[in-house]
Amino acid sequence: MLNSVRVSLFALVAMASPAAAEIELSFYLGAQGVTESTASGTLPNGGGGFSRNIGWEGKPFDAPIYYGGRVMYWTDTNWGFGLEGTHTKAYMPAGDAAAVGLTRFELSDGHNIFTANVMKRWPGAFNQGRFTPYVGGGLGVAIPHVDALAVGATNRTYDYENTGVAVRGIAGIKYDFTDRWAIFGEYQMTYSENDITIDGDPGQPDGRLSTDLLTHALNFGISYSF
Repeated sequence: MLNSVRVSLFALVAMASPAAAEIELSFYLGAQGVTESTASGTLPNGGGGFSRNIGWEGKPFDAPIYYGGRVMYWTDTNWGFGLEGTHTKAYMPAGDAAAVGLTRFELSDGHNIFTANVMKRWPGAFNQGRFTPYVGGGLGVAIPHVDALAVGATNRTYDYENTGVAVRGIAGIKYDFTDRWAIFGEYQMTYSENDITIDGDPGQPDGRLSTDLLTHALNFGISYSF
């Protein structure tokens, strides 16, 4: 009898205990675009100033493609804390570049966004526990790879720059097809302030380009939890 009571008490405690904390690794691809914005600054080599509304292009499926990944630590209260990096992209159309005084301007090897995230999830919200909606946000930095060349210049800017603060927003839903593996779909946006240096020719002053970039993406990916 005493053993039966002990077993029953143990079962009740186990049922009352919250789910264990876990680490989740996620990787995604998707379709990403960029909202138009005003770019202003000065051209290198002592060139003049400019200010123009730019109709940025995302080109997510052109190499190198758009992608991202994150690692999250989920607590037993279903709040998550982690890090995320996204390889977004932004191309200045040829017509806008020519009007500004540039031969080319691309953040094509990544308008890379790195953030520290806070997220909230609701496990088992639909379909007997297999669907989990979630939302989140993050704060971090933009580190794009700048590929730029001014009209008449010989020195091409081709390097990574820390250009400013970045913010991320996420809303999605995950489907668990095993205890550890899941697929997910989500909407994601990033906003960043960018103060970019355009290198001048040897002995000549550098130029500057400042703009705020807002990206929108529909992501599809896979997650592994342990």
